[in-house]
Amino acid sequence: AWCQAAAQKLPGGFGSKLCGRLRGCCDVGKSPNVSAADSVHLLHSYFPDLLPAMDGDGKTLTFLQEVVDILLAYIVESFDRDTKVIDFHYPNELLQKNNWELQHEPASLDDILVSCRATLKYAIKTGTHPRYFNQLSTGLDMVGLAADWLTSTANTNMFTYEVAPVFVLLEYVTLKKMREIIGWAEGRGDGIFSPGGAISNMYAMLLARFKMFPEVKEKGMSSVPRLVAFTSEHVRIFIYFFFTKIKPLLSCSHSGKMIPADLERRILEAKQKGFVPFFVSATAGTTVYGAFDPLIAISDVCKKYNVWMHVDGAWGGSLLMSRRHRWKLDGVERANSVTWNPHKMMSVPLQCSALLVREEGLMQNCNQMHACYLFQQDKHYDLSYDTGDKALQCGRHVDIFKLWLMWRAKGTIGFEAQIDKCLELSEYLYNKIKDREGYEMVFDGKPQHTNVCFWYLPPGIRYMEDKEERKKHLHKVAPVIKARMMEYGTTMVSYQPQGDKVNFFRMVISNPAATFADIDFLIEEIERLGQDL
Repeated sequence: AWCQAAAQKLPGGFGSKLCGRLRGCCDVGKSPNVSAADSVHLLHSYFPDLLPAMDGDGKTLTFLQEVVDILLAYIVESFDRDTKVIDFHYPNELLQKNNWELQHEPASLDDILVSCRATLKYAIKTGTHPRYFNQLSTGLDMVGLAADWLTSTANTNMFTYEVAPVFVLLEYVTLKKMREIIGWAEGRGDGIFSPGGAISNMYAMLLARFKMFPEVKEKGMSSVPRLVAFTSEHVRIFIYFFFTKIKPLLSCSHSGKMIPADLERRILEAKQKGFVPFFVSATAGTTVYGAFDPLIAISDVCKKYNVWMHVDGAWGGSLLMSRRHRWKLDGVERANSVTWNPHKMMSVPLQCSALLVREEGLMQNCNQMHACYLFQQDKHYDLSYDTGDKALQCGRHVDIFKLWLMWRAKGTIGFEAQIDKCLELSEYLYNKIKDREGYEMVFDGKPQHTNVCFWYLPPGIRYMEDKEERKKHLHKVAPVIKARMMEYGTTMVSYQPQGDKVNFFRMVISNPAATFADIDFLIEEIERLGQDL
């Protein structure tokens, strides 16, 4: 009755339609303290002449065009090297600069546009600025951006063919193509897109456990022996062990590669102690050093002891697209599962992570819950295209369209050229600094990926004889230079310690907009900002 009284005061036939929308679900309508007259004001505020309001087409087009104008201006500006990578403010300062708080009353469309501008003003230009080198995921592809806009416009879910027919089919053909590139015969197997590499890796662990002990799904962990998984000490952020006793991480070579002999030794030790080895995660492109584990030797060990072999290729998997560099993943075709993140080296807009599985049907058997409100067995089409029951998620974002559309636009050779260029830039950086005064490489030898790890030694500590004192001072150099980079807004590059090594710079290149001149600028900027330290 409250909704009807409010809706009758609205113009045209919109009132009755709106009443139907609100009935039974409007929290305001449940309040006896809000009058029907007040509700008219509220409803107009909630729907300020935008669709689905009657005759809202024009206002909607105008509003969205203004938003697009803001976005386009930001994109063009961000590619300009004279603009800042970051307009840095400390958290308390940024909180005070704008009113970020949520209000009881709705804001006007003008206020909404102001919020859009402010958000981009203080955002880090992670995807667009050619001199942003801080993370593995950089670069903004225009076709990928258009695809992301289309995906949001469609606003559907990936769980069934009936609600996402085209997207489900595109996921099917793209995953098949990725499996072919890995080297699995005729692209056979399975796979799914998930919310990031850590989740893809977790799916792989669940599959390995289910493959060895299928009863765990119904009876739980108490029904299986004590399980143990293995990965290297250079593993990236990864849920490498989440349901049994943690074992020490495997030793690595000086360049960050897993040592297969140590893997075999640890497997034998675990078996002698009553553990059941069930999962080995090799890495193709470690986060810090960019190292590629020796996959052929690791697969031999896994086969010998009947252990699931997973390859975490979130960072390095895209090198499979390059004829010049795919040798670094030799043996990947022998893996049981592979994680591959196109949102890294392929510059697909975040997020886009794929888990590829060699055995078809295993994901369905492991994860399906038979939700009868989604996966009815008497539908009139091929139920194998209802892929949602392969995932732990119910709601699953459409991550496939941006990758598929970019692949259509570039072709495989376009991705290959993009990846090769980034590796050429990293080799250029390595060659420029390996013998340059004031620089030391973290490990000997040319990097295998775009990761270039190095120390910059300012003149003030370059000739210190006391090694411990020198190490103590050197540990502070990278954080100070990084802070100055952010305050000036000129560039961004990451740093971190690793084991007994003090803070060093970890340069990574995945942005296709970067050039040799940008590498030169980075070197000069590090020296400029650190010369007085």
